[in-house]
Amino acid sequence: MVIKLNQMFTRLTDHQDGGKLLLRVMVAGLMLFHGIAKAQNGVGWIGDSLVNMGFPYFIAYGAYVGEIIAPVMIILGVLTRPAALVVAINMVVAVLMVGATGKFFTLTKVGAWGLETEAFFIIGAVIVMLLGSGKYSIVSADYR
Repeated sequence: MVIKLNQMFTRLTDHQDGGKLLLRVMVAGLMLFHGIAKAQNGVGWIGDSLVNMGFPYFIAYGAYVGEIIAPVMIILGVLTRPAALVVAINMVVAVLMVGATGKFFTLTKVGAWGLETEAFFIIGAVIVMLLGSGKYSIVSADYR
């Protein structure tokens, strides 16, 4: 009885391409909110921070690539793997830029890891990169 229920449950829930789609939409969709905020408010503060660190200001515009262009590509399933790598690198740079590495061994008031959100985006993007887009994409070159 238990084995039959397990087999039935497995059959009903075995939708790997649907899971890849949901993962892509979740990770990239949530990142897109950060990009929309940058589009509305600009990247001036990022550029100023970069200049203070000795980097050229124009690098700040990379936030648009990592937080708008790459997430849209991931959602659509276009060059999903490289786009996910761009999102992961964008987040690593963001963590290093704002000095969030100091939160590595911290907990928030509610018990969350200090870098929980950043880790979600970095690891989520790496997982999308490793899994690819699946068959539910505009360009399903990743589908095997």
